[in-house]
Amino acid sequence: MPRVEELGHGVWSLPVPIPGSPLGFTYVYLVSGDEGAVLVDTGWDHDESWEALTRAVERTGHGIEDIRGAVLTHFHPDHAGLAGRLRSASGAWIAMHPADIAVTERLTAIPASDRLAAMAEQLSRAGFPEEDLAAFAGQTELSTIPAVPDRALGDGDTVDLPGRRLRAMWTPGHSPGHLCLHLEDADVFFTGDHVLPRITPHVGQFPLLSTAGDPLGAFLTAQADVGRLPEADRLLCLPSHEHRFTGLTERTEAIIAHHEERLDEMSELLGRGGRVTLWQVTSGLTWRRPWADMRVRARHMAAAETVAHLRLLEERGRAVRTGTADLPLWAAAVAGVPT
Repeated sequence: MPRVEELGHGVWSLPVPIPGSPLGFTYVYLVSGDEGAVLVDTGWDHDESWEALTRAVERTGHGIEDIRGAVLTHFHPDHAGLAGRLRSASGAWIAMHPADIAVTERLTAIPASDRLAAMAEQLSRAGFPEEDLAAFAGQTELSTIPAVPDRALGDGDTVDLPGRRLRAMWTPGHSPGHLCLHLEDADVFFTGDHVLPRITPHVGQFPLLSTAGDPLGAFLTAQADVGRLPEADRLLCLPSHEHRFTGLTERTEAIIAHHEERLDEMSELLGRGGRVTLWQVTSGLTWRRPWADMRVRARHMAAAETVAHLRLLEERGRAVRTGTADLPLWAAAVAGVPT
């Protein structure tokens, strides 16, 4: 675990562990104002994580009761998991983009068993083999759904932190309502999971076989928007994982280039002819870990990422979705006609 660190301008880095996860920890950030402090994210919902967060806040000279609010970059549990516990302990408001508030409300209303069943049904329709479906059926745990925030924070809105200028920037893709935050009085940019210094963030289609939206297209547009900020290359970028960095424009260009290469790889695979299932496309791509070594949860995430790329290929007229509702198929497109 990294140490709690003062970064200047009233900003502190507070690493909060994710017990049992190879990800290790999430960087939560504290920004001090004239009337208390605000957290950027809260961390994973676990006693060990809560204890680490409260100790870290104390290291900054604040108590947990001094936290006036928390801005959640997105609804994922390693970012939003402790929001409810923070609100109960300090009375803090919790803010998130309306799109992710809607996702949280929707997930809260669905029992975990129903969510697992829906995911299994999607894998079946994606053409996953019986052994994968059987392995998925043995899953018993899903991440806890975070508490529903009580404040909506839209694109361009300023955070309720007297004495500071902390402004939200909507950067959808990793989640529908992902937010980056620009501390304008200090040239600091909190990138959440939108821009990471080494790895490319996961962008998936959820539900897996939904035809609504274009998450990867939105993500690439948001990458370009961030890279074009007038002050982009003087910003100190504070991500939720890995390490802080500078050179925001160069990094966003590299992330966009990676996805364009991935789209070309997928298009080439489709160009070999025939109509293929999502499983056939996903298992035929190159991955950092060999497909044969992936557990079924990782394969599900890989499929979600693959179908987001397929969706963008459809939007660009390079692929078509055919087949049936029970078994969608994809093929290369020539002037909108399947090959």
